[in-house]
Amino acid sequence: MIDHFRFVAANTRATPKMTIPSPSTLHFRYGREAVPEAIYPTMDEFYRDLGATYRKVVRAFADAGCRYLQLDEVNLAYLCDPALCEQVRARGDDPATLPMVYADMINAAMSDIPSDMAITMHLCRGNFRSTFVATGGYEPVADILFNTIHVHGYFMEYDTERAGGFEPLRFVPKGKTVVLGLVTSKSGTLESKDEIKRRIEQAAKFVDIDQLALSPQCGFASTEDGNTLAEEEQWAKLRMIVEVAEEVWG
Repeated sequence: MIDHFRFVAANTRATPKMTIPSPSTLHFRYGREAVPEAIYPTMDEFYRDLGATYRKVVRAFADAGCRYLQLDEVNLAYLCDPALCEQVRARGDDPATLPMVYADMINAAMSDIPSDMAITMHLCRGNFRSTFVATGGYEPVADILFNTIHVHGYFMEYDTERAGGFEPLRFVPKGKTVVLGLVTSKSGTLESKDEIKRRIEQAAKFVDIDQLALSPQCGFASTEDGNTLAEEEQWAKLRMIVEVAEEVWG
């Protein structure tokens, strides 16, 4: 992955963004079942080592010249879904404490970055072949998400009511950016520019509009299978996003 970053960086004049899974990816799906007790008698030891390992990885990207790294953190969004929380509880984990566990690992991961490196986080509820996994607004994790985790910005799913309202944005402190994923990547239907602007205005009731930006909800092809929309429909959405951004923020 670092060689891939170097190749991209050598062939662009823009700042390339590298995206990697968040540390929670190695825990959330299987929990203790994926962590041999003979190696890690306590999960605290596993979390500590995982954060430390990620710190080395993030530093390696920085040393290779990366100055914009994104963590794909779907699991904090999953922990906003009561049904998924119940599954986590049934296997022996406490969904109420996992957000802080994940926050500590993310902070450890970025604890050795240079001052000119930006770390952002992407949150969504699944995007495989235009499907989804979780439902629920960000309120259960909002305070930890915005005020404990040290990332500089957030790409947040907001294309459907599954993500809830904008009220959790009231926790966003000054100096951080929230990129509103108001444009769906799951279908080719082109959103109304007026509707997107209206929703930006709604979000701006809870956080300064100068801390907001606009993007698709997720990638147009999170896996090689892609989503159920055509390439030209993707480009139409991207053109619309640029137009709205210019009209709203100049």
